[in-house]
Amino acid sequence: MLSRLMSGSVRNLEREFLCTVRLLDDTEYTCTIQRDAKGQYLFDLICHHLNLLEKDYFGIRYVDPDKQRHWLEFTKSISKQMKSQPPFTMCLRVKFYPPDPAALKEEITRYLIFLQIKRDLYHGRLLCKTSEAAMLAAYILQAEIGDYDPGKHPEGYSSKFQFFPKHSEKLERRIAEIHKTELIGQTPETAELKFLQKAQMLETYGVDPHPCKDVSGNPAFLAFTPFGFVVLQGNKRVNFLKWHEVTKLKFEGKTFHIYANQKEDKKIILTFFAPTPEACKHLWKCGVENQAFYKLEKSSQVRMVSSSNLFFKGSRFRYSGRVAKEVMEQSAKIKREPPEIHRAGLVPSRSCPSITHGPRLSSVPRTRRRAVHISIMEGLESLRDSAHSTPMRSVSHSDSFIPRSRSQAMDSGDGTAVISDETYSPSDSVLPTPVAEHSQELAVSRQINGAPCSIEEEKESEAGTPTVGDVTELGVDSRVADAVQSAQLSDTEQVNKFVLSVLRLLLVTIGLLFVLLLLLIILTESDLDIAFLRDIRQTPEFEQFHYEYFCPLRRWFACKLRWVGGLLINK
Repeated sequence: MLSRLMSGSVRNLEREFLCTVRLLDDTEYTCTIQRDAKGQYLFDLICHHLNLLEKDYFGIRYVDPDKQRHWLEFTKSISKQMKSQPPFTMCLRVKFYPPDPAALKEEITRYLIFLQIKRDLYHGRLLCKTSEAAMLAAYILQAEIGDYDPGKHPEGYSSKFQFFPKHSEKLERRIAEIHKTELIGQTPETAELKFLQKAQMLETYGVDPHPCKDVSGNPAFLAFTPFGFVVLQGNKRVNFLKWHEVTKLKFEGKTFHIYANQKEDKKIILTFFAPTPEACKHLWKCGVENQAFYKLEKSSQVRMVSSSNLFFKGSRFRYSGRVAKEVMEQSAKIKREPPEIHRAGLVPSRSCPSITHGPRLSSVPRTRRRAVHISIMEGLESLRDSAHSTPMRSVSHSDSFIPRSRSQAMDSGDGTAVISDETYSPSDSVLPTPVAEHSQELAVSRQINGAPCSIEEEKESEAGTPTVGDVTELGVDSRVADAVQSAQLSDTEQVNKFVLSVLRLLLVTIGLLFVLLLLLIILTESDLDIAFLRDIRQTPEFEQFHYEYFCPLRRWFACKLRWVGGLLINK
């Protein structure tokens, strides 16, 4: 009896596994998932825990053992997508940025978007000029600590908070000045809304930078935003394509192509090189999903997309969710009492506010806490997570998604714009989600406790990944060498592609000839009495072909075969 119980419990453990999802406020949601559960099941659990209805803007991101980021596909099994062994650690992040956050129906949705953009600001993904940065930081202060109080906020209080990867004392003073004088009386809800309205007007709003190189070997960042496809180099946006201009996204190996039609039927092709084939495929899938989300009128218009051409078998992918227009229409139908949001005050270590509304579903309580003596900067480091993989697309079917001033600015621009006073260099965007590479026992312990990784664990996970700073510090000589090497690799790849294309064409031709030969034999030699075969046999052209060409050819082949058979017998 005891052995049966033990074997039964072992089988149950094999069918289940622990899964921890880090939320936008850095709390963790841990639950037990069936091995055959699909991504949609886990996502629904998290949305129920957060009391979130406008959930189509969000997704779950994970990192494989090769440090490559992925979005969890909701229509597929979780265990089949994860290349590592359970327990699994993932992150809830914004996947599709709303073009106009003020148009969101519920405050809880705006609050989660606010937390995501605050992360973008801190990690350098949302880059802007100094004046705009000061206003954004002041809104964060107002939303999370309220009005300025001389008794609670001594001189230099804004320097205790880290809003950006780096900033000067002058910027800190400007942030405090705005907070003291211009934002008095604003509620957290108002400050968050003002923050979102300010952020959505920036050139880097919704940018999830994918590090690549252009055809000259120069580093660049590609990104999909709610308003189009952008290319960032230095402190400039060097390319911008609206989504209705983009006609096709394609990748081959590490090469990514964007096909577009601009004004006056001007066709262009932009080519970039990703670090690895896996990174290029991830970039392509992000683009496909965002194009479907922002460009189409209905989800029924979504089609399977292939990266292959005529002679190459490539990847096939289909976006499975609703499109932006459907999401907005569905949001307008929400009729319920707004869920309560419990915001935690901003503390010197800049821990994000927590959300507590509704019971936690099978969530393991969090028992471990960070040590009190952790310094401010260490606390900031502990909050670092990788750039969310949120690709965004702009709407071609209706410009009503785009704010009027933003739309006018895009129409008047020529594609090149200065985005900030500094070089675009997101401090964390090329890093994966911190996942500690421990023994299985420590991993299980962390999952059960429901606590985040320690600072040392996160630093270890980031240690082996090159940062953007490492790339941009390369000298002119190294860039030239990279360009030469890229050109050589490109030539070799082109030759290989040509050879493979010729071989594939030859195989296709042989296959077609073989099929035609089989069909001819069936028509002439078989006794199958099928209607369409009978109709073909009765045509004058087929009878002429049969008696004047096929029968003599068959006799000739039979004669040759007898002659060869005779030679073999005589030997």
